[in-house]
Amino acid sequence: MPTSTWFRLNVAKRERVLEVAMREFGEHGYSTGSLNTIAREAGIAKGSLFQYFSDKLEFFAFVCDEASRSIREEMERRIARLDLDQPFDEWLFDVLCDWTEYMADHPLERAVTAATNFELDNSVRSVIRETANQHYLQVIHPTLKLWQEHGDIREDADLDVLATLILTVLPFLALAPYYDGLDPIHDLRGRTPAEQRPVIRQIIAGIKPMFAPAK
Repeated sequence: MPTSTWFRLNVAKRERVLEVAMREFGEHGYSTGSLNTIAREAGIAKGSLFQYFSDKLEFFAFVCDEASRSIREEMERRIARLDLDQPFDEWLFDVLCDWTEYMADHPLERAVTAATNFELDNSVRSVIRETANQHYLQVIHPTLKLWQEHGDIREDADLDVLATLILTVLPFLALAPYYDGLDPIHDLRGRTPAEQRPVIRQIIAGIKPMFAPAK
């Protein structure tokens, strides 16, 4: 949690620090990103960062939380517009297509997602992944329970396993088209969101036996 000094900054300054930090961590990772660069480009003294946050881990967690919140809120808006009268697998296809389109259109948020998933330092990765995962799970778990109540996911389906797979698929689809070496099977590297759709169909078809009600 930032200190009260952070909240006394004007909104524009806070937004500038956050934007610069997202860009720096997105380009270089959390533990290897430069706090000196962030301070210089945000127009603050480096020491000021530690008046706003108790230590680097708190700063990393805050940046990750704000980026993850922005992503979650936009995806929630997009999901709210989807047709709930269609089957769950078709709805999930629409969600994942929206997800890949969002990531294509938001390179800064995509880069922070990459930094969160690729972080090498164990202590840093533990903090930022836990932070990001809470935002994913705030959407995934309630949504799966709702679809199960509607009967589109059978009663004996293991929602934790299904949530685990979706939690794995989301960063894969977000990053594989933009980073080398992440997808040796479907060859998503360089594909546009429209070109990714057949792969999304294939993935959903593969996991459908886990949840599809008996005919």
